[in-house]
Amino acid sequence: MWNGINRRRFPRANYRCIITIKNISELPKIITTRTENIGMGGICVILREPIELFKKVELEVLIEDGGSPIRCNGSVVWLVKKLDPVRKNAVSFDIGIEYIDIRQSDKTRIGNVVEKLLASS
Repeated sequence: MWNGINRRRFPRANYRCIITIKNISELPKIITTRTENIGMGGICVILREPIELFKKVELEVLIEDGGSPIRCNGSVVWLVKKLDPVRKNAVSFDIGIEYIDIRQSDKTRIGNVVEKLLASS
């Protein structure tokens, strides 16, 4: 596990929700995947293709709290290439995305999910 996790301002919890990522500066390429973990400051996703560092993206995150999807912009802040455990000789990428302009009410919703998950583990 990445050792930087203890230096984060916001705790993260392992949480698999559906996220849609759209590149802002390119032709519309939409990626729908699941998260690896989520926090009030950002989210980690696993993708088959990399997204370059500091790339600006549009996010739509569907958390299971009965509310509407969370929509905001983000920036890719880290990227780790690794061997894919499911497909032999294939790679995947753990990609950390920091929220840029998330509404406080959406941050609070994510914080509530994280808090419940951490309390139950």
